[in-house]
Amino acid sequence: MSKAKSILITGGAGFIGSNFISFFLKNNKNVKVVNLDKLTYAGDLYNVSTLDADENYEFVKGDICDAELVNKLFETYNFFGVIHFAAESHVDNSIKDPAAFINTNVYGTFNLLNIAKSYWMDAPFSYKDGCKANRFLHISTDEVYGTLGDTGLFTEETPYAPNSPYSASKASSDFIVRSYFHTYGMNVVTTNCSNNYGPKQHDEKLIPTIIRKALNNEPIPIYGDGKNIRDWLYVEDHCKGINLAFQNGRAGETYNIGGNNERDNLYIAHKICDILNDLVPKDNSYSEQITFVNDRPGHDFRYAIDASKIENELDWKADENFETGIIKTIEWYLKKYIY
Repeated sequence: MSKAKSILITGGAGFIGSNFISFFLKNNKNVKVVNLDKLTYAGDLYNVSTLDADENYEFVKGDICDAELVNKLFETYNFFGVIHFAAESHVDNSIKDPAAFINTNVYGTFNLLNIAKSYWMDAPFSYKDGCKANRFLHISTDEVYGTLGDTGLFTEETPYAPNSPYSASKASSDFIVRSYFHTYGMNVVTTNCSNNYGPKQHDEKLIPTIIRKALNNEPIPIYGDGKNIRDWLYVEDHCKGINLAFQNGRAGETYNIGGNNERDNLYIAHKICDILNDLVPKDNSYSEQITFVNDRPGHDFRYAIDASKIENELDWKADENFETGIIKTIEWYLKKYIY
């Protein structure tokens, strides 16, 4: 067993998880991180390859639904915390194959929670010696709240109204986490974030797709009329918020983390094309490749988050706005796709 305190981070080879592990290890030198990831299509060991030499980092390939494996990890490392990123998260895939989302997002979250409870607690509201400060942090999404009209913001009090199999599975997992606080007194915190962007995001997502298609001189697909609006959060700002929620958040609470950067999809496509015109010029503007395709079934119109709770309680703020963060993002993908 390692001398350092150990924390379990699930889904740490994915986009947000891998960015978070790098951030966490830099800021927590006395903690060992065990990264449990199934390495589905969205997980990539390249995302954490720079951590291999860190003695406080260990990768375990496995499934959060595997009770035997998760039990063995708790027994071996005596985790003082869990930060749970692992999830099926692509809406289009949830429309085609909802079963995988129910299994991973609902049952997988339950499995982790239940095993953590068994190692940390003797009975409801009764922690084992030395375990009272142990914490389970659950990473969720603003999509559980449904869709907004032209005005208004999601708050922590917004009623849940998920509209896709993906968001419904995340809403279910949020409720399971909540129940373990109210029924068992377990030290849990949930964060719900807006759309993330930045380095290491999977190629299928909107911003990497726009960049990749533009550079390959292919049509840049935009759903519907491109007017769907999202609140965009730079991934490192999200990592800072997650760390604050884990370290200082109140047990049983939910914290919404948003970038206060509402942009519609068509604006994002044109903005990326404008930046590429400067960085990688060609004869014609990249924006000429923008193409409209049939809209996604049940496509929510607008998401936007009120992050005042985490700002006021935990002193979090986003350092990047969309226009600064997108330049950093494009520069990272240029290295990936070109050099």
